[in-house]
Amino acid sequence: MSVATAARPLDRVADFPAIPDGWAYLDTAATAQKPQAVIDAITRGYDTTYATVHRGVYQRSADMTRAYEAARRRVADFIGGQVDECVFVRGATEGINLVAQCWAGTQLKSGDRILLSALEHHSNIVPWQMVADRVGAAIDVVPLTADHRIDLDAMAAMLTPAHKLVALAHVSNVLGSVLDARRAADLAHSVGARLLLDGCQAVPRMRVDVGALDCDFYVFSGHKLYGPTGIGVLWGKADLLDTMPPYQGGGAMIDKVAFSGTTYAPPPARFEAGTPHIVGALGLHAAINYVEGIGLDAIHAHETALVGATREALGQLNSVRLFGPEDAAGIVSFEVEGVHPHDVGTILDEAKVAIRAGHHCAQPLMEILGVSATARASFGVYNGLADVEALVRGLERVRKIFG
Repeated sequence: MSVATAARPLDRVADFPAIPDGWAYLDTAATAQKPQAVIDAITRGYDTTYATVHRGVYQRSADMTRAYEAARRRVADFIGGQVDECVFVRGATEGINLVAQCWAGTQLKSGDRILLSALEHHSNIVPWQMVADRVGAAIDVVPLTADHRIDLDAMAAMLTPAHKLVALAHVSNVLGSVLDARRAADLAHSVGARLLLDGCQAVPRMRVDVGALDCDFYVFSGHKLYGPTGIGVLWGKADLLDTMPPYQGGGAMIDKVAFSGTTYAPPPARFEAGTPHIVGALGLHAAINYVEGIGLDAIHAHETALVGATREALGQLNSVRLFGPEDAAGIVSFEVEGVHPHDVGTILDEAKVAIRAGHHCAQPLMEILGVSATARASFGVYNGLADVEALVRGLERVRKIFG
């Protein structure tokens, strides 16, 4: 099958009202556009069915509670977990911070070690630095291979019994590098460490089964999965969640409150203080239905074809340097020699091509790559070869202007 043939079947742009004709949106790794099905679910949630959850005895509140918890069940089914292992959070960043504060912050001690990789997003670096500083732990960093993957052979050599936590990106938000997550889990567990996976870039474009991966924690954000902002998921193994103290105090996370002492609800309620993002959960449910209606295997094949077409086309342009592996998942990062990525992004915007330009919340990685920033094109179900062609035309204009 040719690249052109493989790239055609997912022409879903008509599902996305925020994408006008002639606009190439290539910033899905930052946030995905929303299909009409998700917009409709959010509108219904606020329009004709809205009520609080878990507290009201009236019918609409009961109905909304059922819908909210149905969304949790849908999430559990989507990633192969159990319902009581799925905590609704504001996004992956909050999920990582929750684990950092409530698991690492209570389990780690002075002399323990945390293992990260060189390509992590700041959200999977800074929370661990904060905990390490507080408890006296140390952080080690796994290097990358020559083709910009997490070097698991190096990780195997680095791990010691002092390592208690490993936190890695399932898919890099800059390079699109896909981690062999099961091997990473086996390596971490071989020394007694726990593994957290940042799945933000994985769940929109490939099948994820937390049981098969055998990770200990998994986080992702709804807005990168064609869902709303302000909603995400922390999945954790039930025995680990049971050992963790609450993240925040307030309503909904308690068993009984008295001035003499308070007892807490079991997970996941223990970690969901206050009124939740009710309609956000409904939107996430609709987004999962939308993605699975297309099929994650089909999405993966489609984005693989677009990445291949983009890398091939950009590789033929003089002065364009590509980053990341050939089989990157949905993402192509590059630089144009002698042109700052912000200038590249501005000129492309004038050509109705939207890309990301900057350090992508991965400044340590930029230092390793030897650049201050990169330009990044990232794909979704609404993209096609016409978007790749628009990107190439825009870059040819960049070269003419700065040539």
